[in-house]
Amino acid sequence: MRFSQALIPTLKETPRDAEVISHQLMMRAGLIRKVASGIYTLLPMGVRVIRKFEAIVREEMNRSGAQEVIMPMVVPASLWQQSGRWTKYGPELLRFKDRHDNDFLLGPTHEEVITDLVTQSVKSYKQLPINLYQIQSKFRDEIRPRFGLMRGREFGMKDAYSFHSTWESLDQTYEDMRQAYERIFSRCGLGFRMVQADSGAIGGSVSAEFMVLADTGEDAVITCIHCQFAANVEAAACTANDTTTPDRAPGPSRCCHSNPWQKTVSKSLNFKYHDSKAVMKTMIYLADNAPIAA
Repeated sequence: MRFSQALIPTLKETPRDAEVISHQLMMRAGLIRKVASGIYTLLPMGVRVIRKFEAIVREEMNRSGAQEVIMPMVVPASLWQQSGRWTKYGPELLRFKDRHDNDFLLGPTHEEVITDLVTQSVKSYKQLPINLYQIQSKFRDEIRPRFGLMRGREFGMKDAYSFHSTWESLDQTYEDMRQAYERIFSRCGLGFRMVQADSGAIGGSVSAEFMVLADTGEDAVITCIHCQFAANVEAAACTANDTTTPDRAPGPSRCCHSNPWQKTVSKSLNFKYHDSKAVMKTMIYLADNAPIAA
């Protein structure tokens, strides 16, 4: 198609609600247009960009042995009631009734649907392991959508779900997914770190996130410059020290706080604290590949 015939409605001025550079450039370049708060139309150039990303994701997921499915965006409430998340998920879950007065929701994630599918389809442990993924629209009724596509209410998502008969099989798939994600981000030319994360409402004993390092965003990451330790500040844990020792009387309780980008005691005082006696610098050491705070 000729450029003169293409729908590329560029803008000379930056929209007032475009706060971050990515949102500004996508609007001005004619990639997206706002329909409602947190909801956007992808224009032809935006679709081309998204399709290129999707192609990379599909190639690497298929390379890892995963199989693609497409699950419905509209999900019956009965599946979520069975898991208990119908009432626990919170106001981000958009609930509605159909004409027959049956409860439904717009899927923000698809653990319930995929579990129901595997329950019906997999009849023997010999069919395991199996890893199923999809690239599909999700809806989460965010209380404050912002930053364009970074925190929208409707968004495209690749989600994968694996099922196993042994812990060893689960560990192997976890490693396969880690390698696949690293290849995806590397092929996209993004600087990233895999960090420890909070499992949240989904649960689980171990969770990791791949964070793209950028000046914009809402999450802060704690990293060590001498080792591979990295964690989201929400998941970074500290161990409370015993305040009573044989040669010391009981003292005030101690705890750790996230103190992002405040590199000196004086800046820390302005940032959170009021008394220099309440501030202690922490050194990170690496012993047997495990980070230790002292």
